[in-house]
Amino acid sequence: MDRPAVTKARHAGRRSAPTARRHYARRQLPARSEREGAVTSGGQPGPDPDWRCRDQLGETGGMPQAQLTLMLIHAHPDDEVMGTGGVIHHYAMEGVSTVLVTCTGGELGDGPGGVKPGQPGHDEVRVRMMRRDELAASCAVLGVAHLETLGYLDSGMEGWPQNHRPGSLAGTPLATELPKVLELVDRYRPQVVVSYDERGGYGHPDHIRAHQLALAAAEQSGIPAKVYYTAMPKSLVRTAMTAAREAGVDLSDLPQIDFDPDNPPFGVDDHLITTRVDVSADVSAKLEALRCHASQMDNAFMLNLPEAAVASFFGTEHFIRALDRSGAGIPESDLFAGLR
Repeated sequence: MDRPAVTKARHAGRRSAPTARRHYARRQLPARSEREGAVTSGGQPGPDPDWRCRDQLGETGGMPQAQLTLMLIHAHPDDEVMGTGGVIHHYAMEGVSTVLVTCTGGELGDGPGGVKPGQPGHDEVRVRMMRRDELAASCAVLGVAHLETLGYLDSGMEGWPQNHRPGSLAGTPLATELPKVLELVDRYRPQVVVSYDERGGYGHPDHIRAHQLALAAAEQSGIPAKVYYTAMPKSLVRTAMTAAREAGVDLSDLPQIDFDPDNPPFGVDDHLITTRVDVSADVSAKLEALRCHASQMDNAFMLNLPEAAVASFFGTEHFIRALDRSGAGIPESDLFAGLR
């Protein structure tokens, strides 16, 4: 597939958040300040817990008590787009304050030119910086109000030697990491928190730890009224695989996943889905945000699907409600059901 240039993603990252919103806006939002410049972490690979981009994409200061707030706790740059990019943009356009917590720098992603970890020329510091800029660009497109980066190292896929290296998300004790997330929950006071299920979606150690952090912070703080896990129904996975095969898309190079498209080992049984949010009006923004992560797009087969299949695949986002203090019934079509 034609891969967008990294420089294009960086250029998008310099655009102000209000400009990105005007491009896609369906509803009028309160004005926000221009994005601040990117914050660099520098140095050699290592834990960087103070690497923060707090408020660089939105206004500073306290929020009105009645402000609805959505917090998403993700593992790596680009994770915010696939399962939640639609709801981020959807609720931002409604005036909901959106807070993205990204736990790692994604240092074990592809480097410039598609260089993989362990291959000559893969530089974790350079990858971290590149992915930080891509994340900022994605957040500008989606309308993220507050970006918080915890600065832990990418732990790699399950079984990689980096799983337990010092400073990695999976290799750092949960008790050490949790206070940072509790502080963010206390500061932003989200009514709704979104992360992954106990398997991390597909077993990635960083996704599993993000799940543990999100659920523990919600339970211990008592602040969020609802916690959701992102979910991909197996019926949708089968539909996407069928559309890809019919379109002649080669699925053989999908990294780390060798599966029968008719019986995918990832995704959840459809009956487990409690919440389906229509984000069909947000698909264009979601696709632009995905392309902001240009360095990781080598295997983004969904971008090669026919237009109708893309609309079907991206037009609804699915969730499993894991915690509820709102009393809202299920099934739902709104993450804030029972709260407004």
